Amino acid sequence: MKPIHTVYTPVQRPERILQFGEGNFLRAFVDWMVDILNEQGDFNGNVVAVQPIAQGMGELINSQNGLYTTALRGVQGGKSVEEMRTITSLSRVLNPYAAHDWAAYLQVIESPLLRFVVSNTTEAGIAYVSEDFHADSVQRSFPAKVCALLHHRYTHFRGDASKGLVFIPCELIDKNGEMLKSIVLRHSDEWGLEEGFKRWVEEACDFLNSLVDRIVPGYPKDEAEAFGQRLGYEDKVLVSAEIFHLWVIEYQRRSYEDELPFASAGLNVIWTDDMSFYRTRKVRILNGAHTMSVLAAYQAGHQTVQECIADKDLLYPFMHNGIFDEIITSMDGSKEELSSYAADVLERFANPYNPHQLLSISLNSVSKFKTRNLPSLLGYVEKKKSLPKRLVFALAALIAFYEGTQFDGSALRGSRGGQAYLIQDSADILAVFQRLYQQGGTATQKARRLAGAVLSTTTWWGVDLTKVEGLEAMVEEYLTKIWTVGMAAALKEVV
Repeated sequence: MKPIHTVYTPVQRPERILQFGEGNFLRAFVDWMVDILNEQGDFNGNVVAVQPIAQGMGELINSQNGLYTTALRGVQGGKSVEEMRTITSLSRVLNPYAAHDWAAYLQVIESPLLRFVVSNTTEAGIAYVSEDFHADSVQRSFPAKVCALLHHRYTHFRGDASKGLVFIPCELIDKNGEMLKSIVLRHSDEWGLEEGFKRWVEEACDFLNSLVDRIVPGYPKDEAEAFGQRLGYEDKVLVSAEIFHLWVIEYQRRSYEDELPFASAGLNVIWTDDMSFYRTRKVRILNGAHTMSVLAAYQAGHQTVQECIADKDLLYPFMHNGIFDEIITSMDGSKEELSSYAADVLERFANPYNPHQLLSISLNSVSKFKTRNLPSLLGYVEKKKSLPKRLVFALAALIAFYEGTQFDGSALRGSRGGQAYLIQDSADILAVFQRLYQQGGTATQKARRLAGAVLSTTTWWGVDLTKVEGLEAMVEEYLTKIWTVGMAAALKEVV
């Protein structure tokens, strides 16, 4: 079968968007939108992606000249809908950790045509990491990379205010643009960079908050051969996603809709000066339902979100009741509107065309729980003066999922039914779990040790969760049950 790049020809356009992240989500969301914008409007710009870490998909994507296919599938109005598109908006992927790409990376930063920067480095990506400034190699953390690239651009253009950049991060943290900007300025201060640079960042650059919504399972491995037969070519980085999409972009100074006219191109993109309603609804219901359920579901034997929805005796009622009885109960706003949105979310989860792997959702679950589930757990306690048992069980399931004593590369190795799986999170978090589990002990001893240590780690949660009345004891109780009777039986008691 012919490779995709022998069937289609890349479209040469100015590289106007720098993208940190080359993974499935950004390619099925931002790059897909830019492709439509090029087709329907007069944007005439491509995306150049940057690997945020040394290991990534760049080499594979570049072997196809940046070309790939999006396969969007879903059910709308009771009818199956499918939309295939060959994406030509991604010109290339750079790996700044590789010597041969470092010069090319700097050339992109120096381009007068560069205008926007988008990113998706996971919830853990926009975080402060202390590190020294070095101009001749890539920084370690994402905000430090941004500070260094902006300083390079500022120096190259001698502080020209017209050469500022607009940042639209897609990480699922509150006020992601504002958070990124604050850390960039912190690095600037700590590195002793000139005051003129700091003024340029604040006045010439703009950092917008944004919210993204599309379920992207990624590469459909089990259907790859069938897709190839239908398409007439082989695409090693084809990405599968749902039809639904929403991008809410919050601005303070001004909207950039005139430069990025997504809505005019028929895309569901909202420019607003207040995105709080959209963000809270999406993060706590859709993302919250994922994080609340997937770790317990995986340990109970399931592989995909769709299997959870199909499990009407155990996982579906756990997820459904957790959403309607605990998450929505903890939130302010119209319960009718929130319930309607939640019903739509469950329908999207059931999409038979996009089997969303639980392990792919498990990445960085500690920071995800803090962002997605902890506000609901604490909000429920405040409103109801009692503990939400399903959300508490989800926290216990997270702790149980992170059980491992050996590393497999950068991941901790867990075990389910004798089969190994990879626990992927930041190195410091995995090191804590490894140390706690290496101490061994009975189920009761482990439960007591893990519950107390994890809940009291304020650097993870922002608060000492052992101070929440009854929470530590309930987590300890659930962990003991999980390790005594198994995840499925423990879940059944909660359901």
